[in-house]
Amino acid sequence: MEGIVASAFLSLCGWTALYVALCRVHISRSYEWNCRLVTLLHGILAICLTTYIGYVDGPWPFDHPGTLNTPLQISVLVCSLGYFIFDMAWCVYFRTEGPVMLAHHTMSILGILLTLWLGESGIESCAVLFGSEITNPLLQIRWFLKQTGQYETTLGDFVDLLFVLLFVVMRIFVGGTMLYCELISPRPRFFIKCGGVAMYALSWIFMVDIVRFAIRKSNNWQRQQTERKVAINGINEKYD
Repeated sequence: MEGIVASAFLSLCGWTALYVALCRVHISRSYEWNCRLVTLLHGILAICLTTYIGYVDGPWPFDHPGTLNTPLQISVLVCSLGYFIFDMAWCVYFRTEGPVMLAHHTMSILGILLTLWLGESGIESCAVLFGSEITNPLLQIRWFLKQTGQYETTLGDFVDLLFVLLFVVMRIFVGGTMLYCELISPRPRFFIKCGGVAMYALSWIFMVDIVRFAIRKSNNWQRQQTERKVAINGINEKYD
């Protein structure tokens, strides 16, 4: 366990050093810009590694929950643990996130710590990490598009649509299936199952916000289409 703690500390130092380096390179950019670059990099890295674990290294998380952690699973979880601690500290210091996102980071940190301490259920934690990070790059791209004045474009609409679709499919449907397999299996510990329920409940809280966003986005799109027709025709449409 001492080795895992030391590795997690090194991971934290690594993500912090990357952030500091980006701040020095991008002097004209804000602290949040550079932090989101770190977040984007972690998201891509986590997606690639957990995809390899699930589809190549194994075991398949839906069939083998509660199994012993593999060295690769431990390495990925330790890497992400350092990132989540860094990002949690950054968000608290700069007060950029609300209670829901802070709760997500807290549960992620506790879940990874519990998995590493027990020495099992690493495959489920990697699956959860994949599901929670799969939409993260899109969130960061969306933010960068806003900062560069390119959000109100076709690309911005595509990013939003893809984000909503991925969230619904991965976090709600696939995540729900993963939780079901976790709960009916006798192998995972009780606390691991409770953590799975908590993370899935948090996904539904995010889902409520996403539905509200989708409704606003749809209404704005319809209004823009109406205004465009009026501009083209030169007169308002008449209704009987």
